Amino acid sequence: MQEPLVFLPGMMCDARVFGPQLTALSPDMAVTIAPITQGDRIEEIASNLLDVLPRKFALAGLSLGGIVAMEVLRRAPDRVSRIALMDTNPLAETPKSSADLEPLIIKARSGNLAEFVSGILQPGVLAPGPGRTEVMALVRDMAEHLGADIILRQVRAMQRRRDYQSVLRRCKTPALVLCGEHDGLTPIKRHKFMAELIPYAELEVIEGAGHLPTLERPDETTQALRTWMKQPLILQ
Repeated sequence: MQEPLVFLPGMMCDARVFGPQLTALSPDMAVTIAPITQGDRIEEIASNLLDVLPRKFALAGLSLGGIVAMEVLRRAPDRVSRIALMDTNPLAETPKSSADLEPLIIKARSGNLAEFVSGILQPGVLAPGPGRTEVMALVRDMAEHLGADIILRQVRAMQRRRDYQSVLRRCKTPALVLCGEHDGLTPIKRHKFMAELIPYAELEVIEGAGHLPTLERPDETTQALRTWMKQPLILQ
C-alpha cells in the first residue's frame, strides 16, 4: 500500500502553494499539507509536526519546508519512507545573509508586509514570463493570510537553522532533489551539491520554473513527484 504523502509549504506560503499537486495526486494517494507555523525554531516546528503526522510517511518540503523536512529526517529517520527536497538549502544561514534580512524584518514589524514579501521574493527569484505576476500575487495573498507574526517567526527560525549536510549523508531513503532552472534564491548548483550528499538521490531540474515550481510548472513538478513516489523503498 502506498504510504501517505506529506507536503510542507515554504515561508510565507499556505496550502495553496501545493494546490495543483493536491488536486492531481489526491485521487491516487493520501495527501496532507502540514503547516509550518507552530514554533520559533526549526527543531520546534519539526517536533510539533511529528506529534501529529502518521507513523510512516513520504515527506516533500519546499524552500523553508524543505529545511523543516531535513529536521524531521534528523529526528525521526525511521518514520520518513522517502523525501523530496525542493528549492531549498541544507546549509546554515550565513552571518551576511542573516543580516541582510534585518531591514525587511523591520518593514514587516511596522506593518508593511507587502514590502517584506517583495524583498524576499524578488522577480529574479521566479522564472521570466507572463505567469510570474500571477504567482507573485498569490504569494502576497498567502502571506497576508498567514500574517506578520507567523512570518516573522518563520524568518527567525530560518536564521537559526543548523547545517544538515551530515543528515543528508545518512539518508537511506529514495530522495528527490528538485529545483527550477531559474531559481535565483537557491540555484541549481546548490541542488547538485545536495543531491551528491544523499546516497539514493535523483536530481530533477524543472525547465521554465524558478523558486516555486509547484505553481510555475505544476504538471512537470507533479510528474517528478509521481516518479519519486513510485520508486521502490530501500531495505535497511
